[in-house]
Amino acid sequence: MDTRTTAPTQPTLSIIFIVCFNFMSYVASGLPLAVLPGFVLNELEFGTVWAGIVIGTQYVGTLLSRPLAGLLADRFGAKSAVIIGLVALVLCGILTTLAIVMYASPWLSIWLLLGTRVIQGFASAMVSTPCCTWAIGLHGKSHTARVMSWNGIAAYGGIAVGAPLGVLIRDQFNLASIGMCIVLLGLFALLVAIVRRPSPLGRGERLPFLHVLWSVLPNGLALVCSSAGFGSLTAFIALYFDSLGWANAAWCLTGFGIAFIFARLATPNVIPRFGGYQVVTLCLSIQGLGLLLVWLAPLPEVAILGASLTGLGVSWVYPGLAVETLARTPDANRNSALSALSLFFDIAVGLAGPLMGLLAASLGFAQIFLSAALLSGIGFVLVLALRRGAR
Repeated sequence: MDTRTTAPTQPTLSIIFIVCFNFMSYVASGLPLAVLPGFVLNELEFGTVWAGIVIGTQYVGTLLSRPLAGLLADRFGAKSAVIIGLVALVLCGILTTLAIVMYASPWLSIWLLLGTRVIQGFASAMVSTPCCTWAIGLHGKSHTARVMSWNGIAAYGGIAVGAPLGVLIRDQFNLASIGMCIVLLGLFALLVAIVRRPSPLGRGERLPFLHVLWSVLPNGLALVCSSAGFGSLTAFIALYFDSLGWANAAWCLTGFGIAFIFARLATPNVIPRFGGYQVVTLCLSIQGLGLLLVWLAPLPEVAILGASLTGLGVSWVYPGLAVETLARTPDANRNSALSALSLFFDIAVGLAGPLMGLLAASLGFAQIFLSAALLSGIGFVLVLALRRGAR
């Protein structure tokens, strides 16, 4: 039976099944996050700078691999890209295990870890966006918002599960078991992905990635304005709380995550009903209000409320912009278009740390959240202009 003509339940289950590959990829990414910095500091006896480099290298790998992921998925199919990513994940687990067991040779271990993190970033890029286009290709563009929603939940949920699970595995077994768990996750996902039905290749001319990137630029800039707020919150909320003498900064991130997931589960049809740009303008308004509350908060509870509103606002920005992007992109280039859009997210989150850190050094931590709120306002104006142009 053609999946596109079945009842809504069946496409939803099929979509969830496919985005589970992304969930497993993000669990694998989360497993080492809380344990590798300690390994670099204590076992290898390198400094905090090296610990930060080891963790950050994955995101550099993801950023550089986005264009390749889009091009491969457009040319050979999204399923093929996902399978390549899962094979890379297995390799990443093997190298992680080797790097850990060879701790007696610190320089060899650290270089193995850096190579492993690059491969993990490559695997993440090859799995995350192609999972979306695989599901969209099977069920049609009308399900784009639903696919993006579940894929985002899979990503955030994977990190939330993976980080504490990595600590538990290290404490119950040993650090090298982290690498073996990544291998097992990758192998299991690979065996399941191989037997899944591929989506048809998009027909038409395949444009150069730079051409696609240019066409995505306006939506990408709007995504940058939103994602800078997310990057600033995750990077600096703990330091902001410490500077004020407040405790429980982690509740801000918990509130953000709960609000984000609640919004996506509670309003699954909001984008098909109202349109991508209209939903994004509302989300940017809520996000800006939340960041202003964090900036002005007289009490930690108000800051937690502001972080929760920020999560509510962030929730539908990427899916809304993705829907509008795909509506203006030929099917033959949909993977490249979504990879290009994701590239803007990577850039915004990656630059938020150093740029907002420079701002905090001269003006204080509170000004970070004011600046992020102003960026949300700029994004709001930009999306209003895009909405008028679309009309």
